[in-house]
Amino acid sequence: MIVSHKIKQQMEETGWIRRMFEEGIGMKKRYGDENVFDFSLGNPDVEPPQQLKQSLIDTLNRPDVGMHRYMPNCGLDDVRKEIAAYLTEYYGMPFTAQHTYMTAGSAGGLNILLKSILNTGDEVIVPTPYFMEFKYYIESHGGVARLVNTRDDFQLDIQKIEDAITPKTRAILINSPNNPTGVIYSESVLRELAELLYKYRGQGKKIYLISDDAYKKLIYENIQPPNIFSIYDLVISVTSHSKDLALPGERIGYIAISPEIKDVDMLISGLMFSSRALGFVNAPALFQRVVGKFQRNSVDINEYQKKRDVLYNALVEAGFECIKPMGAFYIFPKSPIDNELEFVKILQEKEHILAVPGRGFGKEGFFRIAYCVPFEKVLGALDGFRRIGKEYIK
Repeated sequence: MIVSHKIKQQMEETGWIRRMFEEGIGMKKRYGDENVFDFSLGNPDVEPPQQLKQSLIDTLNRPDVGMHRYMPNCGLDDVRKEIAAYLTEYYGMPFTAQHTYMTAGSAGGLNILLKSILNTGDEVIVPTPYFMEFKYYIESHGGVARLVNTRDDFQLDIQKIEDAITPKTRAILINSPNNPTGVIYSESVLRELAELLYKYRGQGKKIYLISDDAYKKLIYENIQPPNIFSIYDLVISVTSHSKDLALPGERIGYIAISPEIKDVDMLISGLMFSSRALGFVNAPALFQRVVGKFQRNSVDINEYQKKRDVLYNALVEAGFECIKPMGAFYIFPKSPIDNELEFVKILQEKEHILAVPGRGFGKEGFFRIAYCVPFEKVLGALDGFRRIGKEYIK
């Protein structure tokens, strides 16, 4: 067998999103694109802001000498200063360039961060449901993922997190707005979490809070998300511009390290080494030069909110149980039958609707719908959800 036993096992455990996406490609060939409603992949259907496109053109038309060469592993200094200025404004804390690190998206950022901070056997607590690849990032760098269920409303369950803390706990990894639920962790629950972590600090246990902020600008109804950096001191945020600027294929993002973390120089050095060791070397040079100017911009959230409202209302009217998402572009309804894998197959076969089973996010009994698709696809699927609801929901 050409692949390792470990990789084979992991491939069998996960990959639900890609499997459904690839199934959708085959279905579109058989039935026609207009008759297939593919909600499997979180791939933004909107275009990047026009100003960003123009900035890219201007950058290429007025090239600096050496603009495509190697730069410091941590990124271009002027870009890091731009991002630090934005972070200082947004969070009200004194970020400097030394508190930022340019990365190849959130995935690249999380991998170099976990490689830098984990000793073999260190544990990272991850609330579920969660983006399944977190587990493999952790395991790839010698860590152990401790999966902890959230409450029925998908908010953090602080008691279960405390029960999961051991002498080997190194960090807690959260994602808010959350993939796959669209839930934003409330300020009150995050303050409870901080209180818990400070309690362990008093016992000599230092636990870092890693925040995957890939969706932090995709928030509905003008909700102001909690300021995680003011709630807890040992925070490291990993951000991607894949979703907020609709640039998933460009792989650009950054790590933001709390100014309260005293050994930031050592961490930056560790990230630089890990970037080289993992082969990232540095974040893409061209898009570093572009995104620094667009930290206060994002795609039009109203487009996603319109799709959310139409889809959520239709699902609830059809009898589905689901928490209304307040961010990102996912909704995570409860399956009307116990085996959500069977239910996803029913959706696919009867209505040509593709969704991802909840076991792909560590939560059986639910399924994920990614509504970052053209609005007509959302509208086209509604009757199918209604028919399925009428047939399977008592």
